[in-house]
Amino acid sequence: MNALTIRDLVKTYGNDFQALKGIDLDVPAGDFFALLGPNGAGKSTAIGIISSLVNKTAGTVSVFGHDIDVEKEAAKASIGLVPQEFNFNVFEPILHTVMNVAGYNGIGRRLALERAETYLRKLDLWDKRKGPGRELSGGMKRRLMIARALVHEPRLLILDEPTAGVDIEIRRSMWEFLTEINEEKGITIILTTHYLEEAEALCRNVAIIDRGKIIERGSVAELLSHSMLETFVLDIRDPAPLTLPDTAPFTLRRLSDGRLEADVPNGESVSGLFDRLAALGIVVTSLRNKSNRLEAFFLRLVENRDDAPLDAADSGEAAA
Repeated sequence: MNALTIRDLVKTYGNDFQALKGIDLDVPAGDFFALLGPNGAGKSTAIGIISSLVNKTAGTVSVFGHDIDVEKEAAKASIGLVPQEFNFNVFEPILHTVMNVAGYNGIGRRLALERAETYLRKLDLWDKRKGPGRELSGGMKRRLMIARALVHEPRLLILDEPTAGVDIEIRRSMWEFLTEINEEKGITIILTTHYLEEAEALCRNVAIIDRGKIIERGSVAELLSHSMLETFVLDIRDPAPLTLPDTAPFTLRRLSDGRLEADVPNGESVSGLFDRLAALGIVVTSLRNKSNRLEAFFLRLVENRDDAPLDAADSGEAAA
């Protein structure tokens, strides 16, 4: 069974802006799945529809076989949502924030307390349980929303930009926790993120949405293999010229600090690139792989898209 099945999903807002243009998507049960796309692409609108916060215009959505129109309550009970924005009462004690959501989902007080303690401990918030949410740092507030989303033990956890504004140490600890609940508890996770290294490090499968359409999908490994090239950052003896020569089949880009970024297609060698550059008087002193291969692939996918303004898309996403 799929955790999520979407067919021909359309969303048109009141200003006639079409945020989703008939998308199809399948997320297998137990997957750790990334939904990627630029601002205004339709990610938040899709999540809003899945979680019944936004009304769709057309199409079908099923969560573990429960159609969100026909079996709305069963579908909602299967989902835990961590939204982008903090949306809890910051004056309420942290423990109450989690316990109240358990109560909304019909969980008795004793079991709710057990689960709240479990997740608050795992997310290093138990010692702060009696204090109000406003005393938490931004990273701790993110972790509180994860604990709140998990207290009714959903089968599908949706994380919309969960580590935005979170420092590296907290982000890494959240990565470890999410990997643990995915692998050990079998919770399906759908992640949207602007930190594409998260998708490469955590996720097995990915879909890329742009301008309301799914433009690519598959395993992370498959998508990276489709790119058919490796990208390197080159340190060079002298700053790169402002106008770069033709070095086909290699592609060069000048970085702001005078270094070069080079794409090396499969089947071509880095030494061949060095020879071409040396013939042009450009001496390479060192190189490194670009750290985020998935980000490079994502940018190549969307770099040729229409440059129409995103104002309407952004307003649609905000409405979601």
